[in-house]
Amino acid sequence: MAIELSAVRYRYAGASRPALQSVDLRLDPGRVLGVAGANESGKTTLCLVAGGFAPGVVGGRLEGSARIDGAETTSIPAHALALHCGLLFQNPATQLSNTTATVFEEVGFGPCNLGLAVSEVIERVWWALKTVGIEDLAPRDPARLSGGQGQLVALASVLALRPRYLILDEPTSELDPAGTALVGEALARVAAETGAGILLVEHKTEVLARIADEVVVLREGSVALAGPAAAVLADSILAELGVEPPARVALERDVRAAGLDWPAALAEGIG
Repeated sequence: MAIELSAVRYRYAGASRPALQSVDLRLDPGRVLGVAGANESGKTTLCLVAGGFAPGVVGGRLEGSARIDGAETTSIPAHALALHCGLLFQNPATQLSNTTATVFEEVGFGPCNLGLAVSEVIERVWWALKTVGIEDLAPRDPARLSGGQGQLVALASVLALRPRYLILDEPTSELDPAGTALVGEALARVAAETGAGILLVEHKTEVLARIADEVVVLREGSVALAGPAAAVLADSILAELGVEPPARVALERDVRAAGLDWPAALAEGIG
């Protein structure tokens, strides 16, 4: 049981070169795999391929093997992908239905379309709202939410479908520090309480430092660095790859460069 990419090479239709090449990775249920990289390094494409949406929905040419729980993604019907992988984009407005009057109805929109019994839909909605900590938003108009709240509602809507894996493409990119904290805390709860595997593309390495188990860094469509989150996010090559290290790592480097000792109490971890 896992999402597995083996020697994956993907080219968009009409593109002159591949967006991904020779990519290998594995995401197990209950784990958080962080993905970082400079702009145009292939992060969004990786999300689409890992979730089976490329080439299944967007077209293009896939070489190598992309599997979800042992099944090649190209063999999974497009309508069934949402039951395997929930995909969350940067802007929550692109995922809200704009057809509902309350957050409760918005989160229930997907389960209703699965043809579930009303009692099952209600149970799933309250479970999803509780999991991300936004039960109080249930009666609110989805059009009248802050950026952080909107992203949490979009996340709850994906969770209500009960996918085994969550694929999140820079979910905090448009959020202020408070909104980023809300989403980061919710994802930590999701990983700990639901057993879902999370593929998290994030340029804010503070978020990855807090919740990721492993991190891969992409460069021009290839994996340039991979390993445990603490080791990858402290690697001096990050800057060359266009990725800012977490603030704590940068601070430690500055302290040591000034000839000062880094406190022993802070020597472990990067969060």
